[in-house]
Amino acid sequence: MKTLYLDCGMGAAGDMLSAALTELLPNPEDFIAELNGIGIPGVSFCLEPAVKCGIRGSHMQVRVHGEEEEHHSPEGEEGEPHHHAHSTLQSIGEIVQSLPLSEKVRRDILAVYQRIAEAEAAVHGRLVEQVHFHEVGALDAVADVTAVCLLMEKLAPEAVIASPVHVGSGTVRCAHGILPVPAPATAVLLKDVPIYSTEMTGELCTPTGAALLKYFVNRFEAMPLMRVEKIGYGMGKKDFPRANCVRAFLGESDEEKTERMTELSVNVDDMTAEEIAFMMQALFDAGAVEVYTVAANMKKNRPGTLIKIICAPEKKTDVLRAAFRHSTTLGIREIETKRYILSRQSESRDTRWGPVRVKSSEGYGVRREKIEYEDLARIARAEGISLEEARRAAQAALSGNE
Repeated sequence: MKTLYLDCGMGAAGDMLSAALTELLPNPEDFIAELNGIGIPGVSFCLEPAVKCGIRGSHMQVRVHGEEEEHHSPEGEEGEPHHHAHSTLQSIGEIVQSLPLSEKVRRDILAVYQRIAEAEAAVHGRLVEQVHFHEVGALDAVADVTAVCLLMEKLAPEAVIASPVHVGSGTVRCAHGILPVPAPATAVLLKDVPIYSTEMTGELCTPTGAALLKYFVNRFEAMPLMRVEKIGYGMGKKDFPRANCVRAFLGESDEEKTERMTELSVNVDDMTAEEIAFMMQALFDAGAVEVYTVAANMKKNRPGTLIKIICAPEKKTDVLRAAFRHSTTLGIREIETKRYILSRQSESRDTRWGPVRVKSSEGYGVRREKIEYEDLARIARAEGISLEEARRAAQAALSGNE
């Protein structure tokens, strides 16, 4: 399995990630020329050599109207904030839609910014549409996100794994004033991600870096068993006692695609079908990934129902609360288990009925594709045909055999 591993022992920023990934390409100079040819307004890219603690790597220099912006790198400085014209998610979308990029890269860029906007909205108590980006909305951040999304398309790893993220400590100055590290938006973006802090003073993980990691990384853990083929070093600008870089390892991993899961079992014999159905939806809302029922005999030979719940270990507490709240059980059993899974992704493809989402899965010598049910149902209703007829029509359209 083609695997990309990111060492975030010194955090992550957009320019560090883009530099590390660029070093994995066979011809980095060609990629920089491609970036400069995309035409992000007023932006130019330059990959320059950099050395940290005696280790040679690269720094992705982004200039906006001839000046290098610095506030996205993990500087840890408390200088004066930069002042940019504020951008909204809509204005960023207009820039992205004008760029000569594939639809996948455009979707990835906008999805990353959607996460940033949602985090900013949560921090400032606003609607997403009302968020005006400061640091993360400037053109240099658009450049960082675009570069990383384009690099991920070119490298096309089947699995992206990252170490726990070092966030730094102390404070950072931004447009809103002096804030604690990690900055509030960064902290929101890194929910459910293993993070840690040390005595290293400074902002090591920026909002842009956090959003890119949250979007692309499948899981955060120690490096798996893998045969490394290429290593990239993306350097930050500030000097620390430890080499300030993101390391990217690209290679082949033979590891099984598995997840650690928690299996919970609930037995009931005094709940109606409606109550069980309501409970199942509440369990999914609480974070369960699988919920199913099995007919079972209970005490006094009464027919009952065994409700099986599968969830990630970190979701167990929320799922347990929902199970007790929405069932009549007095006790729940737990088993730690492992789930074998196929790598999954979803992409949107254009048809005469509008966008159709296609889900694909791959692994263990198997590859499958399936059109999203909701899109098939929409076509069937619009055309007055059966679901199977809609499936055949959509498949013919996607294969060009209409």
